[in-house]
Amino acid sequence: MMRRPVPYIGESVVLFFLDIEVFLFLFISLPINVYKYKVMKKEKYELLLKQAKALTAGEIDTIANLANLSALFKDTFDFLWVGFYLVKGKELVLGPFQGPVACTRIHYGKGVCGMAWKERRVIIVPDVEKFPGHIACSSLSRSEIVVPIYNDNEVVGVLDIDSKELETFDEIDASNLKYLFESAVVINNKWFGNCPV
Repeated sequence: MMRRPVPYIGESVVLFFLDIEVFLFLFISLPINVYKYKVMKKEKYELLLKQAKALTAGEIDTIANLANLSALFKDTFDFLWVGFYLVKGKELVLGPFQGPVACTRIHYGKGVCGMAWKERRVIIVPDVEKFPGHIACSSLSRSEIVVPIYNDNEVVGVLDIDSKELETFDEIDASNLKYLFESAVVINNKWFGNCPV
């Protein structure tokens, strides 16, 4: 009995099916996953804001509150580094943080933290290697967000968050962190009257 040869599937047919897989991934699967990720991130922030408010309720000590907040951010998102720098004269001085060892002092206008202080705005850095003047406290840091903290319209410190991944931070992070610190949801102006820095 003679076997019939298996028909040859041309290279173009194989490439056609690969193209369909790539198309489905890029235009259907990937956008759905990005959407799910953003929804999950928003939900995490909703919970984080409630937890932050509960953690700081009734406590007026700045260091205690910032220490708990840095731990809360680190536990919630598993960022590489989360911490605070507090204004002292013309420098930002390291405050409570979670993560690897950090730079102790940052001058006004220097690095991402100093620039956020000087420009009084949130700065998102998708790739720290491309930020002019970036201060590399850890070689593992790939992206960063810095949020100024105000008391009586003066910047009194910054929240600094670093990630091991590129392009971690977006407008969801910026808007939620600004809300947390600029709207006094958590910040009590009495905190900074009790700050030893």
